[in-house]
Amino acid sequence: MTSTSIGTGTRDDPWVLRTPPGSSEYLMYRDEAATPPALICKVGSTTLSYRLSCVEDLHTMLKENGDWVELGAADEKKEARPDTVEAWGRAENNPVGGWYGLKNGFRGRFGMYVPPLLEALGLAEVEHNPRNNRMRAL
Repeated sequence: MTSTSIGTGTRDDPWVLRTPPGSSEYLMYRDEAATPPALICKVGSTTLSYRLSCVEDLHTMLKENGDWVELGAADEKKEARPDTVEAWGRAENNPVGGWYGLKNGFRGRFGMYVPPLLEALGLAEVEHNPRNNRMRAL
């Protein structure tokens, strides 16, 4: 596992994670007081936020799939490759009926930043190749 999960996932003690290729470090924490409850992702000076329910929902989807799923990370304005974690994180048939990303203009990259958290929490296995990484439920 290349992801590092130092911290407890609060604003004052965030998880310290690395992208699947291991090229960048970022912070994540839960904001359960937000409406809806959010998972905050700090990448340098950029802040992204996703619905906190994405952790459980993604784990459920991976378990139901039963096999490896490509991450397929993409910015919000780029089309997500079909049958990827990124595409599922935007799909109308996922549990929230669309985007897990909460901040317009910064709703993408779900497939880059959420999978390492699932790995750090012991819910999934994530590949750590330079490109085309996949994940599966544990």
